[in-house]
Amino acid sequence: MINKMKLPYAYDALEPHIDAQTVEIHYEKHHQTYADNLNKALESHPDHKDKSLEELVKGYKELPSELQTVVRNNGGGVYNHDIYWAIMSPDARKEPEGKLKEAIEKKWGSLDEFKAEFKKKALGQFGSGWAWLVKDGDGVDIVSTPNQDNPITDGKEPLLGIDVWEHAYYLKYQNKRADYVDSWWEVLDWAKVEERM
Repeated sequence: MINKMKLPYAYDALEPHIDAQTVEIHYEKHHQTYADNLNKALESHPDHKDKSLEELVKGYKELPSELQTVVRNNGGGVYNHDIYWAIMSPDARKEPEGKLKEAIEKKWGSLDEFKAEFKKKALGQFGSGWAWLVKDGDGVDIVSTPNQDNPITDGKEPLLGIDVWEHAYYLKYQNKRADYVDSWWEVLDWAKVEERM
């Protein structure tokens, strides 16, 4: 059985950047539904029930055809949200250090330049999806994915990701996705991102 991660803080811990109602609905309803749908589908495929969430998402194209879409959408939904919640914190360290900082500066020149490019990718994702900082070979890159797709299926390790589905921000920011992205940096914990590196 695949379980979503335990939320590591209270619903209101990310205020004022992400409001308590959004966190509660997003975590308890959206994230939970992805886990429920995935587990329901896996019940009829016992030979795949013992695989890890990462194995399922990474290799969904090799699964039986009737499982592929469910794992892509719902397995991806659980996996993506597990990353999303884990890299945020009410006591976030606001800047990267060490190898991650060096990789970002080598690719974009500065953290501010990276943030500008990342924001462009997040705003440019048409409809629902995600923007990601990924480990790509020896370096890093920015990619976006539609729906609940994850860069891991393309061989890229996700280091951080922002959910740009409207359910992630609409209660507080309405249609102002840019304001949500700008505010999100205040709760992104670079220490958690470095652990993923």
